[in-house]
Amino acid sequence: MNPPIILDIEASGFGKNSYPIEVGFIDESLNTWCALIKPEENWHHWDLDAENMHDISRECLFKHGKSAKLVAEALNEQLRNKTVYSDGWMHDFTWISLLFDSAKIQQQFKLEDLRNVLTREQEAIWHATKKLVQQELNTKRHRASIDAKVLQLTWQRTRENT
Repeated sequence: MNPPIILDIEASGFGKNSYPIEVGFIDESLNTWCALIKPEENWHHWDLDAENMHDISRECLFKHGKSAKLVAEALNEQLRNKTVYSDGWMHDFTWISLLFDSAKIQQQFKLEDLRNVLTREQEAIWHATKKLVQQELNTKRHRASIDAKVLQLTWQRTRENT
């Protein structure tokens, strides 16, 4: 069985007025893709605790980010008609919906909770396995495509060990 496509989103913070600032995914062939998102005019919320986690400044987004429209188009192009999984589905669903709404583009892929493709046995060893994967990859940065890769590798390892 091919590994699931995993998508991860970094955001301006958590809560009501937060918005996506980076989206990344790893596909079933282990190819990664990532993009910074330039804040839209009405996206103002900024949480310094979130910035400390992902280490992406608002200034960096204005300098290097792509418009919501360009990011949404790229996601649709690469993920069209596919099912994509997220470990933070509630937040990520809200942020991906905001991205596509702001871009005025219809999302052409389905986002589901990663738990939908985990067995009970995988869930039982998930956290310990994820910690080992993070140590092996020496992941210090909390970024979308890196997080997606960690999640997919964790899925693969837990699948092999059950």
